[in-house]
Amino acid sequence: MDMMKQAFLSLFLFAALSQAAAAQQRLESPIRGEILTGWQQADGTRIAAIRLELEPGWKTYWRSPGDAGIPPQIDWKNSRNLAGVGLIWPTPRVYREGGVTTIGYKDVLVLPLSIAPKRAGQPITLRAALDIGVCKDVCIPHQMSLSATIDDAVTRPTPAIAAALAARPLSASEGRVRDATCRLSPNADGLEIVARVTMPSLGGREVVVIEPGSPDIWMSETDVTRQGGALTAIGDMAAMGGNALVLDRSDITITVLGRDRAVEIQGCDAG
Repeated sequence: MDMMKQAFLSLFLFAALSQAAAAQQRLESPIRGEILTGWQQADGTRIAAIRLELEPGWKTYWRSPGDAGIPPQIDWKNSRNLAGVGLIWPTPRVYREGGVTTIGYKDVLVLPLSIAPKRAGQPITLRAALDIGVCKDVCIPHQMSLSATIDDAVTRPTPAIAAALAARPLSASEGRVRDATCRLSPNADGLEIVARVTMPSLGGREVVVIEPGSPDIWMSETDVTRQGGALTAIGDMAAMGGNALVLDRSDITITVLGRDRAVEIQGCDAG
């Protein structure tokens, strides 16, 4: 091989490897994150947030991601002066791609946190270990660690967090829910649930997500129909890991996702 050809081949291989490395880097880092420290409330608790920014075309998942999604998990065990953390999920979007329905967020997700310190007035060190799913042409699990120290008494709300709080689903009373019932019937795999919710339409093709309230219970997507002022959602539940299926209707969360709004209903009466 003459020198010209060898030089050309070397240049070609270098370019190819560089492109492959860049593609791999993009695949490994389609998302960036930070903790927004937020503000202190009058009762000593704190409102903060996790902010996730995704590369164009990528999405991540809501707490109930649909059958094809990866449910997010957040571990706070290495934090200091932390008594508890509550997640306040903004209203997600429903994505239908290739016959598969997933629920989540694109572009930027600001996930508000309600934080209770062990010792009021002392600094809080937040360390969050995230296991989340991100998806574009492929779906991959992604791990990331975020940390921040809160050592101030700021009381003015952070605009980005305030906007995310305003985007959370309406409560049952705010959504004018008149009643919500759940009828449970045994089937081959566990239980069939028929949820009926009397409420005004949220517009568009409504999706109903039923969360059993226990990580040991698998819940299918639901088939949804509307007749006038009533929605009916039918799905299946099964116990995971061979455990007995024990269900408390007061632990069930029903979320109705419409075109631009959502309503979250806690608990349902016997149908």
